[in-house]
Amino acid sequence: MNHERADFGVASLIRLKLDSKRAVLSSISRFLALSACSLFGYNPELQITKHQTKHSKMYAIIADGGRQYKVEEGQILEIDFREVEAGSELKFDRVLAVSGTDGLKLGAPTLDGASVTAKVLEETKGEKLVVQKFRRRKNSKRRNGHRQKFVKVQIGSIAG
Repeated sequence: MNHERADFGVASLIRLKLDSKRAVLSSISRFLALSACSLFGYNPELQITKHQTKHSKMYAIIADGGRQYKVEEGQILEIDFREVEAGSELKFDRVLAVSGTDGLKLGAPTLDGASVTAKVLEETKGEKLVVQKFRRRKNSKRRNGHRQKFVKVQIGSIAG
């Protein structure tokens, strides 16, 4: 078996990018990365790090209006309508989970002392839904429309 071909197959299989002091992995195990490094010449100063994932920022899972939302700081979100003025602050106390630099904290069912604050941007309406009722052979037709109201908020800070 040709060693050059085998080395190329392993490298393309694990998609390892090497620079002078660092190996960046893309969803492979540490063992495979070290075995690939041994094929290409092991460097004792080599550091193996993973790419930052989608959830590497701080986020929280909140419950509001019978729904659960995953929110991050700065995110704009549409929630159920309530009588609030634009520019005012909303505070969500029903925080189910918070993930940050110190790991994931889960509540049972909510976290004590955790809260998420948001700034109200505006009141909006959803797209129009057409409601049609039709009964065959009864000469009965009804056509109605509905637009749901929402409040658009921007998530400010996550405490907890």
